[in-house]
Amino acid sequence: MLIEGQCTIGVYEAIKKYGYTEQRYYQLLKVYEHEGSEAIMDKKRGSDKKPVRTKELENQIIRMRFLDPLASTDLITRKLSQMGYNVSKRSVERTITDYGLQKKLIR
Repeated sequence: MLIEGQCTIGVYEAIKKYGYTEQRYYQLLKVYEHEGSEAIMDKKRGSDKKPVRTKELENQIIRMRFLDPLASTDLITRKLSQMGYNVSKRSVERTITDYGLQKKLIR
C-alpha cells in the first residue's frame, strides 16, 4: 500500500483501495521510514507465556469434580497443590465453568 501510495496510484487511491484512513497511512509511512519494513509487518498476538491450564490439569479438575460433585473450588485447588500442580483457585473455577460442571441448586 505504501509503495503504491508513494509511487503509482497516489495516497488517496491507495487508502481507498486498502481500506485505511489517511491518518493511519501516514502513521505507517512514518514507522516505515524510521524502522523499516519489519516494523510494519503483522506480529503474532497474545502472550508468549505457557498456559497454566494444560489439558492434563483440566482433566484432573474434571476428574475431581466428578468424584466429589460437592467439593468446593478451594478443596480442589488444595488437592491439586498436594499432587504437585501449581494452579490458582480462579483457574479451577474457570475450568469448571468452561465445562459446565457447576453445582446444581436443589430447591
